[in-house]
Amino acid sequence: MQNKSGYDVKALAGLAVVFVVIAIILSFGSTILDSLQDNYSDDNSTAYNATQDGLESLGEFSSWLPTLALIIIAAVIIGVIIRYFAV
Repeated sequence: MQNKSGYDVKALAGLAVVFVVIAIILSFGSTILDSLQDNYSDDNSTAYNATQDGLESLGEFSSWLPTLALIIIAAVIIGVIIRYFAV
């Protein structure tokens, strides 16, 4: 009997956990930076600009989450196909 290579679906559960943790960290980071920015009244201060840059960076990274999810799903599907349909 041949060994079938490919992904085990159980092993891929770690990818889902990592994805959820990244989303939670981005959410909390954005919330914290937003509350910090509300404390600064001067729009031209260094602290205000730093929190604004942080919020923009987190927003940019968060916009990649759907793409990352699609890549993870594609990896799971390809792994299942290789595992169960390969000769």
